[in-house]
Amino acid sequence: MPAYGNVEVAEAVALAGALPMFADVDPVTYCLDAAAVEAAVTPRTSAVVVVHRFGRPAGIARLHELGQRHGLLVLEQAESQAPYDEIAQRRERAAYLDARLRGVRTPDSGDGHTYQQYVVRVPGNGRPDRDAFARALRGRGVECRVPVKTPLHRLPEFRRFVSLPQTELAADETLALPVDASLTKRDMQRIVSACNALGGLLQPAF
Repeated sequence: MPAYGNVEVAEAVALAGALPMFADVDPVTYCLDAAAVEAAVTPRTSAVVVVHRFGRPAGIARLHELGQRHGLLVLEQAESQAPYDEIAQRRERAAYLDARLRGVRTPDSGDGHTYQQYVVRVPGNGRPDRDAFARALRGRGVECRVPVKTPLHRLPEFRRFVSLPQTELAADETLALPVDASLTKRDMQRIVSACNALGGLLQPAF
């Protein structure tokens, strides 16, 4: 299962009597990377838990093929679906941000992204720069939040000494910007103006 995500999934795995083990995520989708899952499979592996993230579906076909090859159960945690008109409005706001944001890496729009969260990456030296960027945005009246503050393999109850470079990078660089259907054009302009004024990176963190 991915370490980049909600603790409730790992808790459910543990309650089922299994030991949660973690594989790295794809840097574009933030969902399980099939190659990383394959590398993590052992004779004791019984299932793969796929978590769709931020409204961007995981590459489920490759994971099902991997599951069939190794005799593994493939379980999906589906995200709640919003009404179509709400999804359409979020996509419209996401497209507005995609076309205008500078200095941050905007999300990939592929595979029917529903933008439950609009997650950008703030370049630089990881968490210090991302957190400074977030504080500056809030100071300019833009609500934003860190989508995954601590990957599961760093939590005391699920600590695993595994190499998950994409998970670590995602946890340190990602920031969710608002794309709610209730946002007005003026709200969207304020988000773009605030982000672009900061230029992505503030002062490099040392």
